[in-house]
Amino acid sequence: MTRLLVPAPRRPRPEPVVPMINVVFLLLIFFLMTAEIAPPQPFPVAPPVASGDMSEPAPALFVSADGQIAFGAERGSDALAAATRAGPVTLRADAALPATELAGILARLGALGAGSVALVTAGGG
Repeated sequence: MTRLLVPAPRRPRPEPVVPMINVVFLLLIFFLMTAEIAPPQPFPVAPPVASGDMSEPAPALFVSADGQIAFGAERGSDALAAATRAGPVTLRADAALPATELAGILARLGALGAGSVALVTAGGG
């Protein structure tokens, strides 16, 4: 009598977890690197170059090279009034903004009651 050997049934191998963990960590790193930490600026501003203390209090009043004014969601004269109400004004003006327009904005801020205005500049030599 011949006996045929039947192989024992094999248990299925467990799914490998290491590749899934690698993918999760790669996604985590991707989202951390692409996350937006600070709110976006309303328009691009290139500050003038100066040396000194580089600390910048927030929020800031933005002035573009063509004279557009923004403070948070406010634009124009409303932005000037909102920045003055917020406390000490931090001004981020574009370096290409003519000095006469900057002087006019400073005068308007003074007329609205701004006690102090800090102009943000880029670090220079």
